[in-house]
Amino acid sequence: MTSLADLPLRADLVGRTAYGAPQLHVPVTLNVNENTHPVPEAVRVDILERVAIALDDVNRYPDREFTALREALTDYLGHGLSPAQLWAANGSNEVLQQVFQAFGGPGRTLLTFPPTYSMYPNYAVTTGTAVALGRRDDDFRLEPATVVAEIERTRPDITVLCAPNNPTGTPVGLDTIEAAYGATSGILIVDEAYGEFMPKDAPSALTLLPGRPRLAVSRTMSKAFAFAGARLGYLAADPAFTDALRLVRLPYHLSALTQAAALGALAHAPLMLQMVDEIRTQRDRTAAGLEALGYRVWPSWTNFLLFGGVADPAALWQGLLDAGVLIRDLAIPGALRVSAGTAAETDVFLEAMGALTPVGAR
Repeated sequence: MTSLADLPLRADLVGRTAYGAPQLHVPVTLNVNENTHPVPEAVRVDILERVAIALDDVNRYPDREFTALREALTDYLGHGLSPAQLWAANGSNEVLQQVFQAFGGPGRTLLTFPPTYSMYPNYAVTTGTAVALGRRDDDFRLEPATVVAEIERTRPDITVLCAPNNPTGTPVGLDTIEAAYGATSGILIVDEAYGEFMPKDAPSALTLLPGRPRLAVSRTMSKAFAFAGARLGYLAADPAFTDALRLVRLPYHLSALTQAAALGALAHAPLMLQMVDEIRTQRDRTAAGLEALGYRVWPSWTNFLLFGGVADPAALWQGLLDAGVLIRDLAIPGALRVSAGTAAETDVFLEAMGALTPVGAR
């Protein structure tokens, strides 16, 4: 049987493994930060109707500029944005890959701050972009002085700040983002995949876009909109920035069916976002339960929690899996990550943690 070793693979890909969290069929899946709440019935009906209409013309190519979708995203985000500032693709992963295709490449460098979203270096590798790793402050924070020092040390062409950060849940202040932009002559990406889960009075990096043409703010419908399976991500930036992405996108990259489904979800944004409040409630309930068991829980502005004080993460992870609960081991020493689930899923998780705490806790 042919293996990768038998193929003329690019040298920089030899020995690498594909990205992917375990996809196991268990009763409670809390490992990939999905929205565990289903799309409301009224929204499903509207989406199905829109998709059915789109099927009437599915023999034709879709709107290459996804005009209606950009207008809907503009209305949803507000902040005085115009449709010319919006860009969308099949998940924020594709959006960010396009950014690297446009602004990365051989001879250019990405600066990222681990532990953070593990796909950032993957975008770099697949586009021939070098990777520089920046340091964080204590408790996974990222202060302005630290970011500036790391930018001055590495002179990156692309800097990515995950705000709030995955997998730690840590917020990133606007002062840090402003400092980063001022320190770099390259592109600054603020990944707000979990932006809707931030405190309601916390300002978004979208407020910093005016006058900053090298800044882009990435968002997704996977989390707050329970749309992980639909694959729709987007960013907001200067119109010149979105023009750059047109140079690297594949023709007609957003299908008519994807556009129709996303328009249906956005038309019911207030109803969809009601799930966010419930998820925050379960996140905070999970945190309280873990702390009562003696674990350390880092403050989170997301739909997941990083918790520490785990003597043997692999044993605790396996014990939970045996109990029908899947969470994430990200190789952070003494820590595991769990997504916020439904009330019933929270019950199961905390009950299993209570039974397994002698195995996992220090």
